Amino acid sequence: MRHRVAGKRLNRSSGNRRALRRNLVTELIRHERIRTTRAKAEAIRGQAEKLITLAKRGIAASEEEPSRVLSARRLAAARMNDPEMVRKLFDEIAPRFATRPGGYTRMLKLGLRKGDAAEMVVLELVDTPEA
Repeated sequence: MRHRVAGKRLNRSSGNRRALRRNLVTELIRHERIRTTRAKAEAIRGQAEKLITLAKRGIAASEEEPSRVLSARRLAAARMNDPEMVRKLFDEIAPRFATRPGGYTRMLKLGLRKGDAAEMVVLELVDTPEA
């Protein structure tokens, strides 16, 4: 029984799972839209939303306490691979969602993948400027 066991295992070891989640969240911040399986999207959706909320709190606290901004940036950098994406998260994405109380991502179903019939989705940030 899996009572009170959080998270999805995704049929991987813990290190591989951590790396997969970190890479997927980093790519979601980079491209603001990724195409992946539904299980992987559900596994990283909460983590991506928490990072955006962290960045929002970091930029909101910039006037009162500058040390909080540094702390928030360091926490975000610990959860992502790329320092450039941390910069993008705090400078572009968090101000865009400043007035939004939550729900920063959207999952659109694409159908089944041809090779193994895995359900595919597009995970994207809401309020994305059109290309």
